[in-house]
Amino acid sequence: MRILGIDPGYAIVGYGVLDYVGSVFSVVGFGAVTTPADLSFEKRLKMIYDDITEIIETYKPDEMGIEKLFFNTNEKTAIDVAQARGVTLLPAIMRGIPIYEYTPLQVKSSIVGYGRAEKKQVQEMTKTMLHLKEIPKPDDTADAVAIAITHGLSINTRRVLGAVK
Repeated sequence: MRILGIDPGYAIVGYGVLDYVGSVFSVVGFGAVTTPADLSFEKRLKMIYDDITEIIETYKPDEMGIEKLFFNTNEKTAIDVAQARGVTLLPAIMRGIPIYEYTPLQVKSSIVGYGRAEKKQVQEMTKTMLHLKEIPKPDDTADAVAIAITHGLSINTRRVLGAVK
């Protein structure tokens, strides 16, 4: 199975593409979609949509894992990130790619085994699990790769529970 992990945003959208066969992950690619701050918000959304569309066309993922949004402060930022998240999801939706959401707590628990783990612990464990020489940069990319791993591990859990055929 090919998994596309996404860490949504509007300045930086991290992505990670992993193949997951049996219980083994292999890295296919990762990176970040970045949008210039001086560009209008609408043009930034279009850039994100176009770049995610290209990533999906290039890597042809079977499923997508994305971070579930949670905000308790800045309302404007929350709305902007939510809009960017929508245009990030749209190319997958239009191609019928199943989408699964994961909270930061789920990602930390999945990768480190502890839901209150520090970001650095998650990054180090991601690097170790994938046999990488260094942690993917920027942090948004590392987060996206961790989300892809979380999705792969959740597939095994769903299989055990009989939810995946």
